[in-house]
Amino acid sequence: MVRITVTALLAFVVTAMAQITPNNAGARNVGQGNGSQFITGGCVNNADCASGCCADASGVGVCSAEAAQFQNGKNGCGFVDPNAQGTIAAAQAQVARQGF
Repeated sequence: MVRITVTALLAFVVTAMAQITPNNAGARNVGQGNGSQFITGGCVNNADCASGCCADASGVGVCSAEAAQFQNGKNGCGFVDPNAQGTIAAAQAQVARQGF
């Protein structure tokens, strides 16, 4: 019984500490600034996101619904990537690797 409880607790802790990462399928929309990015896609500021919310997920921009901007470790809408050019370049490299 104790092993199940400890295992369940460890699974919860690992899940709670998991960091949000942008969905690579949206790499083409990163840095476009035209509101074309879907929720869970990467962003460099609010203008990228169809939802109008680029949330800070530990220094990484992730488009989020406004109602979910503080869920799963996100720090709210209004994220502006201080390394936007590097993030956009990495996204473009991801697009090249994906081939779409």
